[in-house]
Amino acid sequence: MFCHTAHNSKPSSPLWNRNDAGSIYTPYSSSTLKALPGQPSGSSILCLSCHDGTVALGSVLSSSSIISFANTVNMPAGPSNLSTDLRNDHPVSFVYDAALTTANGQLINPAGLPSEIKLENDQLQCTSCHDPHKNLYTDFLVASSQYSNLCNACHQQTSWATSSHNTSTRTWNNISPNPWTTTPWTTVAENACENCHSPHNAGEPKRLLKYQTEEDNCLVCHNGNVATKNIQAELTKTYKHNVFGYTGTHDPTEATAVSTRHVECVDCHNPHAAKALSAVAPAVRGPNVGVAGINQSGIVVKPVAYEYEICYRCHSDNPVNSSTTPRILIQNNVRMEFATSNPSYHPVAGIGVNTSVPSLISPLTVNSVIYCTDCHASNGAGAPAGPHGSIYPQILKAQYLLTDNTVYSVSNFQLCYSCHSSASIMANASFKEHNKHINDKRTSCNTCHDSHGISSLQEMRQTIAI
Repeated sequence: MFCHTAHNSKPSSPLWNRNDAGSIYTPYSSSTLKALPGQPSGSSILCLSCHDGTVALGSVLSSSSIISFANTVNMPAGPSNLSTDLRNDHPVSFVYDAALTTANGQLINPAGLPSEIKLENDQLQCTSCHDPHKNLYTDFLVASSQYSNLCNACHQQTSWATSSHNTSTRTWNNISPNPWTTTPWTTVAENACENCHSPHNAGEPKRLLKYQTEEDNCLVCHNGNVATKNIQAELTKTYKHNVFGYTGTHDPTEATAVSTRHVECVDCHNPHAAKALSAVAPAVRGPNVGVAGINQSGIVVKPVAYEYEICYRCHSDNPVNSSTTPRILIQNNVRMEFATSNPSYHPVAGIGVNTSVPSLISPLTVNSVIYCTDCHASNGAGAPAGPHGSIYPQILKAQYLLTDNTVYSVSNFQLCYSCHSSASIMANASFKEHNKHINDKRTSCNTCHDSHGISSLQEMRQTIAI
């Protein structure tokens, strides 16, 4: 009776026993939205006559007075009260047709929707996901939300099928906070989309994220309580990619080459594609697949093929970088420092030019290629891979002192000695004056060597200067 009446109903189907709220609603919007949600219509406006919280639950047309409830009058605050602000709710009352699926690129064509997903006059409405007459699944859903079966009925995210967030059987260790407060499911795979998204009353309206602070959507699991490694702890170290320092700056539609200084988890990781997959340098590894970047030629690539292309988003042709070491000839464009046309460079974008490097530690050879993250990564034994945070400057995984007049020890240049033999260096196998410079004169490796490379521009300018 709180929905229908045989007599005195509204003159529209389905014998509706309530008046519309008469509210003006603020629909969902985002920079990536291709649909055009309008004011709620069809079954959605009927649902909102209770679920926007503005009309008494007992206000029905078949009764001359408002039916009273013991504990409430209107829809109580909580997930069922959507309010008139629908920006943090899944959009409704928009045309879902072949044109939309083409524009979006990751929606299933309406002709291929399962029978339980019903459109009203080609529009997606509340009843596309909820059947108010059957509660076979929680919240009157038309299909189970386990493994995000309901979400996947319409959404077909690129690479989702093989991503860790779709396949992982990791469970929560019951240490607060609980990552899954709104579902009964106990594994990452079972929660799937709802690991990060809330279809109603989302904490962050844009893209319906559970938490307004971007990194909280990642760190609620990547704090060691669900995921194996504790990324959150790394991000509190002195030197880090400071994801906590920026809120609302990143947007999926922003230019791939970053011009406004910021960093968020999703600048380096695509949560719909990330997976456990090993690779050989310089190929991109599983946790970073599906991310946009800048290639060695300075061209945007989506997705990247090589790890360094992700780094180039911020550390190449843009004004966000500054020099960490005073040089006569400064080059802060890492892409140019690693160019294989240079006279000298660490082999990140390709094999190095030096055919004799006796100090290399096996299995490294002069034909080896390395990752940026072989040097820039979290410090400590068993630390998570990647440049999340370190106790050493420039997010280096080991000590590398840059200044002269430092008493020589292996530990002071441990980063270099991760790949190069200290015994070989100090025995002058590579250069006959190494021991004298490093040990006797207390000269830092950094004084003579630029760890990224010497660009052709720097070499040309040096020649002119001479």
